[in-house]
Amino acid sequence: MSFGDWYLQADFYVAIGKPVYDWLVSLGIPGWIVAIVYAGVGAVAVLGLITVFVMLALWAERRFIARLQDRWGPNRVGPFGLLQSVADVLKLLSKEIITPGLVDRTLHFLAPMIVLGPALMTWAVIPWGPGLQVTDINIGILYLLAFGAIPALGVTLAGWGSMNKYSLLGGMRAVVQYVSYEVPSGIILVVPVLLARSMSLQTIVEAQHGPAWNWFVFQPVAFLFSAIPVPIPVIGVGAFVLYLITGLAETNRTPFDHVEADSELTGGFTTEYSGMQFSLFFLAEYANAIAIGLLASSLFLGGYHTGLGEAFDRLIWPLLPGVLVTKAAIIFLVFVWVRGTLPRFRYDQLMQFAWKRMLPATLALVSLSALVATLTPVMGKFLVLAPGVR
Repeated sequence: MSFGDWYLQADFYVAIGKPVYDWLVSLGIPGWIVAIVYAGVGAVAVLGLITVFVMLALWAERRFIARLQDRWGPNRVGPFGLLQSVADVLKLLSKEIITPGLVDRTLHFLAPMIVLGPALMTWAVIPWGPGLQVTDINIGILYLLAFGAIPALGVTLAGWGSMNKYSLLGGMRAVVQYVSYEVPSGIILVVPVLLARSMSLQTIVEAQHGPAWNWFVFQPVAFLFSAIPVPIPVIGVGAFVLYLITGLAETNRTPFDHVEADSELTGGFTTEYSGMQFSLFFLAEYANAIAIGLLASSLFLGGYHTGLGEAFDRLIWPLLPGVLVTKAAIIFLVFVWVRGTLPRFRYDQLMQFAWKRMLPATLALVSLSALVATLTPVMGKFLVLAPGVR
């Protein structure tokens, strides 16, 4: 096979994964062992990506907020302060883990792992490029909802097991906040499922291929004279913004950081944690925040597609993972911008916003999406909402 024929395959698994698999099997290695090795390599790669992305996110957040506040931020350790996050990680690793005498040791020990584990599992279904994904399951959305609900249990156990009133209040707040915002978050995910006619994240991304107006954030799209696309992004933009708001709430980011409000609860559920145990909570929070950016990009912004047409995507297919990372980085910087701009809500405002604003808005958007998606086959020449049915 010539290099040109290989390059035209435009698929990471077909061009790289499958040939390597066949070569290993030809050496006499059983296929099931190769499959386990592939899964292990994928897991290690995801862990490495999370570690690097979290350190870069920490540096970017500190620099960005510093500029908002007319400061410089990290600028001493390494070029542009890039090694400051590495120094912070080494400091946390070297700190002593102090466990108070009255805590429930079992719950206190398990809580950080219960919070971090689901945060890492979420990354397994993110499609990084054509054929580049740890696993593609046809119920990817349900998988996200299931693992997204587990961290609330870990935070609650951390608060309860610490035997500390500040930690307990933080854990109680976590239950109420997570449950309140998981409801609109789960409902709003129905919109991309309706548009793509699938719960597989890879299928949802592929449904947005081609020009940028196929991205779900621009839906519905009207066609003047049956040819000229005119996005009317009432449904798409609304769903995208609501998903980002629920993402802020579920990752405890300002203005929804009541779970660990420093000025009210000392450190919330992390008050009695130190050293590596505290860093696990910290890692989970930032891993979740970055994952929200990756998922929002995949669900509404075309994922790894550039929006410049399918021919251009096939031309630069080895660089497509960078397109997804760039979109997620921009969303993360929006989160940082919100943190540096908005004050924390009052707790009653937090609850009212979830149940009296977010929930009705998500229900209305899903109903409107279902209505227009149903009409798409009838009005396909003039109005298209579901590119996935093309």
